[in-house]
Amino acid sequence: MCRDYLRPALLIFASSAIGVVGWSGHVLLLPVALAFPVLWSIARTRSVAALVSAGYFLAASRGLPQGVAAFYSSDIWPGLLLWLGASMSFVTVHFVLWTKNPNVRPFRYLLAAIIMSIPPFGVTGWAHPVTAAGVLFPGWGWWGLWLMTAGLAGLATRIWPAVAMTLLGLWLWSAAIWTDPKLPEGWRGVDLEMGASLGREAGLQRQRDLIATVRNPASDGVRYVVLPESALGFWTPTVERLWVGLLRNTDATVMAGAALLDAGGYDNVLVAIDRTGGRILYRERMPVPGSMWQPWRSWFGESGGARADFFANPVVVIGASRAAPLICYEQLIVWPVLQSMFEDPDFVVAVGNGWWTKGTSIIAIQHAAATSWAKLFAKPLVIAFNT
Repeated sequence: MCRDYLRPALLIFASSAIGVVGWSGHVLLLPVALAFPVLWSIARTRSVAALVSAGYFLAASRGLPQGVAAFYSSDIWPGLLLWLGASMSFVTVHFVLWTKNPNVRPFRYLLAAIIMSIPPFGVTGWAHPVTAAGVLFPGWGWWGLWLMTAGLAGLATRIWPAVAMTLLGLWLWSAAIWTDPKLPEGWRGVDLEMGASLGREAGLQRQRDLIATVRNPASDGVRYVVLPESALGFWTPTVERLWVGLLRNTDATVMAGAALLDAGGYDNVLVAIDRTGGRILYRERMPVPGSMWQPWRSWFGESGGARADFFANPVVVIGASRAAPLICYEQLIVWPVLQSMFEDPDFVVAVGNGWWTKGTSIIAIQHAAATSWAKLFAKPLVIAFNT
């Protein structure tokens, strides 16, 4: 009887451990998450498979309760509820698709992996093991993605030890020769440490301080400067005129986060500004569910919340280049970056405003995910975050 409980307990403990280690924020540890399909497949019952899934997902997203509490300046309970609620889609998909038939199980896992990559379930598809593709297959592009997908399915078969040894060899070789993605020529990302005031304090002095921050790299010959999400606050004609006026003596172009407000809600955007004017460059495809994207408001005739553009503007043109923008939450899920890569951009731009994640590994995980995707497709990477 004791052994009947020991095996499931060990599987659940192991899945939680790989969630913690794989999603610790170190890019070279992402392949640890590949142990999840093995643990899921060797579960002997559907209920144990569900608990294994829950252990992995909850451990991987462990920073969410603390982050939500900081964001709303509240106690831990709202964060705990959101944490548990978000896990339900991941657990439900893996619970429903688990099967006792070992010959069918790899195809079921492959289907689960696809479902968790695209809306609607992909909206909370964090901690996807396929994110590790850039570590195992740097520069392989779509071939690397297909091989990673085949590897995930192989880890759910009876020959998983042979598949695991092959992937381990690729992991060790990649780690031995690893280099981080390069910056595109003429670009610079500027990290800020302005806390919760960024985007909320919209006074003239704050805008002047930001412009002064931009002038430093611009004076070094940098042509394009990237500021974090929400850096400009609300995007208005007044803000545009101020920036254009103060940039009139430079050749620099600034890409910065802002919010575009109207009667129905707002768009979380990236704008491009130079001495000739400003324009909306990118509208976020997937804002953070719950805190930003609140589709239920429209069901009750209410307004507010950020709009999700889902599959819009995967690539934007700035200067002579084509960039794949990823704002904050989009770095944690799968479909936005893959949709962008279908358009073969010149480089990736990853921005965020993570002041609320202090004390967690969320920003480090975002960095690791963006780095892995950029390495997979051999794209330069620009990163700009506020903490």
